[in-house]
Amino acid sequence: MIDFLDPNKLDDTLADSVKDLGELAAVEGKLAELRQQFAALPEDTGEFERSELTLEIARALQLLGKNSEAWPLARGTVDIFIQAEAWEKAADACNILYQTSEPGFLSALGQGIWLGVTYPMDPELSIELLSHVVDDTPDNSDGAAVAAASASFIADVRTQEGAERERMQFFTQQLLGKVARRHSDVNNEQQFKYWIEKMELDQPDKFLVRLRNIVDVLVQEDWWFDREALQSRIPEA
Repeated sequence: MIDFLDPNKLDDTLADSVKDLGELAAVEGKLAELRQQFAALPEDTGEFERSELTLEIARALQLLGKNSEAWPLARGTVDIFIQAEAWEKAADACNILYQTSEPGFLSALGQGIWLGVTYPMDPELSIELLSHVVDDTPDNSDGAAVAAASASFIADVRTQEGAERERMQFFTQQLLGKVARRHSDVNNEQQFKYWIEKMELDQPDKFLVRLRNIVDVLVQEDWWFDREALQSRIPEA
């Protein structure tokens, strides 16, 4: 039996396929260019500069679905960036590692979230890391609610007035609303306010502690750096 094909839907599918093929070709070209740049690096190029280029190669490989090749490259950069206190780059590497879905990807996500919340960096990266928890947890997961509330908190405290702040806040509020609907079938503003209060998602001192517990569950005993040592180096406000 042959199913009926909506011609409009078929056209959309073909257009999407052509777009995807074009994007893949662009990434393939970028990967070749990055590899040429890496091969041309002077012998005295430092580890940090090499790691920056290595991470971009890993990103391209991950986008192409070559995850087993991307993992060791991105993983090797994390230690270099941590040593250099380049927290945002280390978190970015963790984000790429998570997206490979290779063994250890959940540990990478947890460590990326820890870095993204602990240190000031591009809020979009921190929020993206937290949104992965929302995407990959069951509908009734309290962890998704905590991650969404943390994302909303970061959008509020780390963005300045303007279009970027509005965009971040809109996205994180939509994310929180999505979690509320799937978690407790929240469908209106009154229910949403009640749900926020019941879940204590309006109290950063409480939900950020719960976020630490989520990170511990994700990472288990597979920490790649000493959290206490890093925290001891954070200047007091």
